[in-house]
Amino acid sequence: MKKYINLFDFNQKVNYRIEILSGLTVALALVPEAVAFAFLAGLPPLTGLYAAFVMGIVTAVFGGRPGMISGATGAVAVVIVSLAQTHGIEYIFATVILAGLFQVAAGLLRLGKLMRLVPHPAIFGFVNGLAIIIFMSQLDQFRNGETGAWLSGTPLYLFGGLVLLTMLIIWGLPKLTKTVPASLVAILTVFGIVAAFGIDTRTVGDLASISGGFPPFHIPDVPFSFETLTIITPYALIVAGVGLIESLLTLNIIDEITETRGRGNKEAVAQGTANVLSGFLSGMGGCAMLGQSLINISAGARARLSGIVAAVMLLVFIMFGSSLIELVPMAALTGLMIMVAVGTFEWASLRSFGKMPKSDLLVMVLVTLVTIFLHNLALAVIVGVIIAALRFAWESAKRIRARKRIDEHGVKHYEIYGPLFFGSVAVFNEKFDVLGDPEEIVIDFEESRVVDMSAIEALNKLTERYHKVGKTVHLKHLSEDCRRLLTRADAIIEVNVMDDPTYKVAVDRGV
Repeated sequence: MKKYINLFDFNQKVNYRIEILSGLTVALALVPEAVAFAFLAGLPPLTGLYAAFVMGIVTAVFGGRPGMISGATGAVAVVIVSLAQTHGIEYIFATVILAGLFQVAAGLLRLGKLMRLVPHPAIFGFVNGLAIIIFMSQLDQFRNGETGAWLSGTPLYLFGGLVLLTMLIIWGLPKLTKTVPASLVAILTVFGIVAAFGIDTRTVGDLASISGGFPPFHIPDVPFSFETLTIITPYALIVAGVGLIESLLTLNIIDEITETRGRGNKEAVAQGTANVLSGFLSGMGGCAMLGQSLINISAGARARLSGIVAAVMLLVFIMFGSSLIELVPMAALTGLMIMVAVGTFEWASLRSFGKMPKSDLLVMVLVTLVTIFLHNLALAVIVGVIIAALRFAWESAKRIRARKRIDEHGVKHYEIYGPLFFGSVAVFNEKFDVLGDPEEIVIDFEESRVVDMSAIEALNKLTERYHKVGKTVHLKHLSEDCRRLLTRADAIIEVNVMDDPTYKVAVDRGV
């Protein structure tokens, strides 16, 4: 009989067996990833492992998305590699601390809601690009570690066979039973086969030694000066942005899979706190990891316990079990990550080709390509948002309309439909016949709104044109927020603004 409890009163039922076994699987998968990302950043392996532990434990306990896994990531490594080369590891620690403070500030300012601006095609592109990156990163395992040449002959057959066996177990075991995570069974099976038959294949220990102690507290040894701040701030801002974007996108994806809702602002604060502690505990920093999070979620984990177990077991591996973990075959972990890539890819997006608008297709493909070739997830998402926003602005600009009528008093009414903003100003101006209109006109904004400074300027110039020919303009049904916008801009619109009912502007009070 399954036993459930409410762990730490986080309103989440916990299945001990699933959570613990899933956490153990994730911990095994974290080891080579953390080491590889540390090497990518030009840092010692333990900086990646310490970051994975600190990021994992803090976000598991305090984060806004139970079941999501955080650790050292390639996105952060790519950002800090040049700083590591030019200024050394101490500047990396300082940068990570400052980036964490930026992330905490973003969470406290409730900026997590900005992720709502990311269109779905951009998320598809992000996920597909990340899946391809995960897959391509595993291809290096099919090379000779010393010469860099592709494996061939018996070594290739052995390694490839073990990889395929791992993938087959992960694919097939859930069809028979879900009692234990298929990923863990696959790793242990391949480990047992290699040990029993003495198969000569690459292991975790061939990457680097993971032996170490508890993460040491360390204040970054950098000059406390304005010059130092100018050096690390640009990197810190990019690390903070990349980390938040990747973490909040991962949170949204896990939300969709589990049909639950995480808390983006709480996750931002937790990510920032974890990065601050990571910098003080000799870690390279990081963010949420989509691959490891999907391993955890696909194993059935839904609570915080799995993330806590993963982080604690990773520390146990570092402090006490390094000699055993270093014997784990890389073929098992390679097969696991390839299956993660297959599961991460949004295959449904391929079926959407020819069905979705061309602009959405462009966003998805472009975000995918930027993610793959630049390895810059933040830039990829920003590009997607900009293209989608420009497309929306273009479509909205074409939709502004004006219905015209003259009432029994000879007053001409212009009823405006659609938003008045920078993109629609030109079309808006074409709607009016200044010379041919009667002495008095009414511009009705009941179905429209004044959005930006370009709209204010357009109203200003339009009323000036009417004023020059001795005609009077009335603005009708301007909402309260539109009136405030006009007032703050000190627009010189000398017109009679007619009395209108009060309109409420919706305020988002979500966390």
